[in-house]
Amino acid sequence: MENNMSLLKNLKLTAAKPTPIASDAKANARAKLVRYLGEQKALVTAQLEGKLFQATKMVYRTNEAGERVRGEASRHVRRGWIDGANGVVFFQARYGSKPLEFSKGVNAVEASKLDELPGIIDTLIQVVQAGELDAQLAAAVAERKKNFRRKGGEKVA
Repeated sequence: MENNMSLLKNLKLTAAKPTPIASDAKANARAKLVRYLGEQKALVTAQLEGKLFQATKMVYRTNEAGERVRGEASRHVRRGWIDGANGVVFFQARYGSKPLEFSKGVNAVEASKLDELPGIIDTLIQVVQAGELDAQLAAAVAERKKNFRRKGGEKVA
């Protein structure tokens, strides 16, 4: 035992406290929108190829032994485009359940056919990563926060 203590004395011991890492709200909102756009691109690509797109999420389940294990479960992905007249397609980028307004009163990108959507979505991903939609994202985040309440009953600001 004394031999172990002499080894421990060679180390510099201290009382460390973890410091929380401040999350960047803009970066989180951008990442969420980029994930959404990536899913939409995969969905439209699968539809163009005639395949079924299956998105998954991680869930906990109880197995036969009664243990909680983590696994994947399929989840529904709502398509972000609307079919218009004469084969025109309108794509809406959504944050939560609400479409983002690209400018005042404009919330969709028009494509003449479905084949153009993957390229449009790639462009939108670049726009989001460049920060061109930060003001719209901040407004969408603020609007979405209004819908959630804290445990005390007051609304989140």
